[in-house]
Amino acid sequence: MSRKIQTALVSVYHKEGLEEILYELDRARVMFISTGGTRDFIQSLGYECKAVEEVSGYPSILGGRVKTLHPKVFGGILYRRENEADRKQVKSYDIPSIDLVIVDLYPFEETVAAGGSDAEIIEKIDIGGISLIRGAAKNYTDVLVVGSKNQYEPLLNLLKEKGGESNLDDRRRFAKEAFKVSSGYDAAIFRYFDADEGSAWRVGLDKCKLLRYGENPHQQGVFYGDFDALFEQLHGKEVSYNNLLDIDAAVSLIGDVKETALAILKHNNACGMASRSTVKEAWDAALAADPVSAFGGIVITNRLVDRLAAEAITEIFFEVIIAPGYDKEALDILMQKKNRIILIQKQLDNAIPSKQFRSALNGALVQDVNDSVQVLSDLKVVTDRKPSDREVEDLLFANILVKHTKSNAIVLVKDRQLIASGTGQTSRVDALKQAIEKANSFGLDLNGAVMASDAFFPFPDCVEIASQAGITAVVHPGGSIRDAESVEFCNRNGMAMVTTGTRHFKH
Repeated sequence: MSRKIQTALVSVYHKEGLEEILYELDRARVMFISTGGTRDFIQSLGYECKAVEEVSGYPSILGGRVKTLHPKVFGGILYRRENEADRKQVKSYDIPSIDLVIVDLYPFEETVAAGGSDAEIIEKIDIGGISLIRGAAKNYTDVLVVGSKNQYEPLLNLLKEKGGESNLDDRRRFAKEAFKVSSGYDAAIFRYFDADEGSAWRVGLDKCKLLRYGENPHQQGVFYGDFDALFEQLHGKEVSYNNLLDIDAAVSLIGDVKETALAILKHNNACGMASRSTVKEAWDAALAADPVSAFGGIVITNRLVDRLAAEAITEIFFEVIIAPGYDKEALDILMQKKNRIILIQKQLDNAIPSKQFRSALNGALVQDVNDSVQVLSDLKVVTDRKPSDREVEDLLFANILVKHTKSNAIVLVKDRQLIASGTGQTSRVDALKQAIEKANSFGLDLNGAVMASDAFFPFPDCVEIASQAGITAVVHPGGSIRDAESVEFCNRNGMAMVTTGTRHFKH
């Protein structure tokens, strides 16, 4: 069903890109209705434009809060062109037919992000605009709607292709985009009001990216979010579903470390990580922990990658490298692999959201992000022997690693180097045995190493096994009714134990 645009209501905050649209509409002999600044803009281009006040018979009131909210405006948008009763009422009340609505919304989220006052933020809650969008989108059978500057280009393409006309499929497509705008806008407002209570979680994501496939080739995958806001991709193929999961895990891990560090991740877990004075040295130490698992993994560092680091890293196959920057020589080396994904992580204060959610059953689980990082003052020594300064550094490093390792998790660290980890085991003892076996398989010396556990030890068996392997210090949350048995064993065998009071389950 084709409809010719005869009258367009245009009231926008963002005017960039509007000039070409107005030109095409004027060529199609479309009449303009507008408000305030948008009307001034239209007239400055030499086009005639009727004020909304002329249509409604009422001035803009309440400091501009009420301009378009009037039956003559909404009647012109919502009336059904094929409905005889609607046509009679429109004629009776002298309501003009409005066939195209171009509206965008006050920048609510931008004002929140900029730290605006509560009064400033409230004034950026759009009322007239959101109502116009919803009304026009509801009546898409007769009205074409543009609800965001992101739709300016598609509208311009449509006008160039079809002049002043649109068909039903066109109007439905634009209506879908309009409802996406309105749902996302309302979700953002709800989150602002609910920020301190967390009583519910509403999310509306406008940006989405169709992925090649999901976790496996037979599964379809889509990413909802703004990847480009967090990373600049310098090279390589498009990121995949599994790449995105690993990148998320890598960024979360490296974000908890302040000193120069590098980590290698596989299937969301670190298989190598070390802190050293240079990226090259950190790479060498991280790779030594598990050079087998490192193949095909994700590499991340929190320092600029130089030529020496790039030469070492590129000796093995890996899919993604993430860093805050690369020097030219390093990039030349890393780009030699056609499909290798090279990312610059942008340094943003609000890069990590305060909530995380995942699907479960027929709904979603939502929780606060685990942003708890233990420092020296959080460590409570519960044994006769206090850990040495070196052991304390390693215990804190290990505690960060175990926080980002799938439960049940055990992490072994020595000299700020991940020696081995046990991940995703149904038994904490099995996790420890897995870690010890892996360390032994690569010839890594556990004498003087430390152990971190993501949860307390329900029995002393883990510290007994650790002691036999040469481990000298332990960090865990504490809180078991049998903690005293583990502490007693450590005292008898010269081990140091500290508790944090903070569990780090990761399922």
